[in-house]
Amino acid sequence: MTRSAEVQALIDLFESEADRDRPDDETPDVGIVMGSDSDLDTMYGAYEALTQLGFEELTDYDDPPESRFTFETFVVSAHRTPELMYVYGGTARERGLDVIIAGAGGKSADLPNMTASIAYPIPVIGVPVQEKSVDSVIGMPTGAPLVAVDAGKSFNAALSAVQVLSRAHPELEARLDEYHDGLQDSVGSVSQRLHELGTELFREER
Repeated sequence: MTRSAEVQALIDLFESEADRDRPDDETPDVGIVMGSDSDLDTMYGAYEALTQLGFEELTDYDDPPESRFTFETFVVSAHRTPELMYVYGGTARERGLDVIIAGAGGKSADLPNMTASIAYPIPVIGVPVQEKSVDSVIGMPTGAPLVAVDAGKSFNAALSAVQVLSRAHPELEARLDEYHDGLQDSVGSVSQRLHELGTELFREER
């Protein structure tokens, strides 16, 4: 049992939330966890993608945001706080989570893998925070699935999480379509500008 009062408080929070009967629109849809706050700059891409698609961050379970779709964010270390990791993953379904994004760095980036095992069958999308973390994150055995993105691509991890949710929520599918249309418009306008100005003028304008 942990001797940290702060960790125990989080464990108690997760367990109490798992015991509460809340409507779906008051529980977080996506969970973002990382092994250390030093991973936050890399994992911030997931925050950017979710907020860009209309999600709001839930920071107080008793006062959820007005947005229908929300996410939560925590630091959970597989090596330093294994009990916290176990309770986070073990209560995820009862707390209303539908997808978890888990990021970790170093050569022993075990948080995504372990969270995927504990939270099963909730899908977990792993984010290797560094290139040296890739092998650790994707090295799951058959029967213990973990979806993973390339090193540092937490933005893509969040897009994948919303893709999963969109199968049950057509409004999210529409938001994804709008986002993708915006990417196409951007490429089209840049291509047209390059053609009209020519390479040298375009490079100077940039």
